[in-house]
Amino acid sequence: MPLFPPASCSRLVVKIGSALLVDADGQVRRVWLEQVAAAIARRHAEGQQLAIVSSGAIALGARRLKLPKGGRASLEDAQAAAATGQIALSQVWAEVLHAQGLTAAQMLVTLGDLEDRRRYLNAAATLDRLLNLRVVPILNENDSVATEEIRFGDNDRLAARVAQAAGAQGVVLLSDVDGLYDRNPAQPGAQHIPRIERIDGAIEAMADGGSASGMGSGGMVSKIAAARIANGAGAHLAIASGTADQPLSAEARHSLFVAERTAPARKAWLAGGLTARGKLHVDAGAAAALGQGRSLLAAGVTRIEGSFARGDLIVIVGADGKPLARGLSEYAAEDAANILGRRNEEQAELLGYAPRSALVHRNHMALL
Repeated sequence: MPLFPPASCSRLVVKIGSALLVDADGQVRRVWLEQVAAAIARRHAEGQQLAIVSSGAIALGARRLKLPKGGRASLEDAQAAAATGQIALSQVWAEVLHAQGLTAAQMLVTLGDLEDRRRYLNAAATLDRLLNLRVVPILNENDSVATEEIRFGDNDRLAARVAQAAGAQGVVLLSDVDGLYDRNPAQPGAQHIPRIERIDGAIEAMADGGSASGMGSGGMVSKIAAARIANGAGAHLAIASGTADQPLSAEARHSLFVAERTAPARKAWLAGGLTARGKLHVDAGAAAALGQGRSLLAAGVTRIEGSFARGDLIVIVGADGKPLARGLSEYAAEDAANILGRRNEEQAELLGYAPRSALVHRNHMALL
């Protein structure tokens, strides 16, 4: 039985890591990719719509440009490798899908495309139209223009964000590992974790940040971060090994992160945001109120970090330092600091204008 069968998952996002698509010599693993394309075609024939998040551009470009360290010696090398390799990556995907009677489309996105609400909605509309046209979108981060400060940095989190934008019910991260283990799987006695109902501190402690192949940019840490984003949007996420033949068709061993519920689209977007401009630290009373679905009032805020404007995404942090929620600030950082810890009736005099009902309104907030 395949992962996320079409009958129960009308839309699926599949992420393919560099180590699976490109061999140690920087060549495309064409035979393996043709098998994946055949599996995609079978799923399409059964009515499932698929989007692919494909790594490999930097690895392919680095070989063609003869760059050291797989094109990752510097940001400039990575950008040049990405620009060169993306053409080759798109071409090979178009060829293998065309051989199966499918049409491919390329979408290159940056972090800003999915963090800015308007651009996010534009990307979501494009994805929706392509999928409804029975096209297979091939997505990748636009590494030729991204910098360290404005990039996803790994395609695991990108895949989860794409699933959110596409309204997908499932995400499969095909990798060189077959799931989450209670410790580094290279260590003796490591136990495979087949199902994760809730991502907590114990699950996060099992992660290893390294990329085993040396070609990728993320390890298990990025995959758990991706699972948080996908689950927050109501999509289940599986980490599965892509080293087996036809990994989407075989009953490959995997770890499944189970989504508890489907969040409203706007709140799912807020919860999955990666580029918060600041933090609001709150006391125990405010934390309890948030848990009851209430707005965040200035009276419960103990400390402010960052420089943000009204409408910017911020993180609300509890007394223990753990994030509680993400939301859009109703005030710029300077005004927020002026009313820190003050009750509503005191705020008008401090601000010089009528205060808003909350520092972060519940309608513009997503609990984590």
